[in-house]
Amino acid sequence: MRAMMTVMSILLAAGPAVASGGLSCGAKDEAVKLTIESGVTRGMGSPVFDFRGDIEISDKAISQDLRKVSFERIHLAQYWLDGEELRMVVYREREGDKPHGYVEVTVRTRSGDEGDYVGQYSVTVFDMTDASGGEGKTYNFTGRAVCMVE
Repeated sequence: MRAMMTVMSILLAAGPAVASGGLSCGAKDEAVKLTIESGVTRGMGSPVFDFRGDIEISDKAISQDLRKVSFERIHLAQYWLDGEELRMVVYREREGDKPHGYVEVTVRTRSGDEGDYVGQYSVTVFDMTDASGGEGKTYNFTGRAVCMVE
């Protein structure tokens, strides 16, 4: 009986093999340089792993710590990948004891002819530093984004 339970446990643990691939997104224009990369598991909602990204914003009116930001998996707020669309929202707040600030990146793309996903990025930066009257200032940027999924 014990041997039979061991064999069943091994068979259940093995399960079906699930393939994985990756995705990468990028945008580069006068205002923003954006790169996002991640592994993607097929099935079960295509969860991501080893997610990372970087953004550089050229607008010098924004505080330096919000102009150059790195992202990890914990910053991926929303994610959608199906055969037609790839969408994601990446959000990171300023760290430390400075006034509130954040960078939010939204990527919305649709699959194209050659397997690329082409669409638009939008970036919102909110910065309380150097703001008159404590209101803070919001900066918005948009442009073309291209993603590849394998």
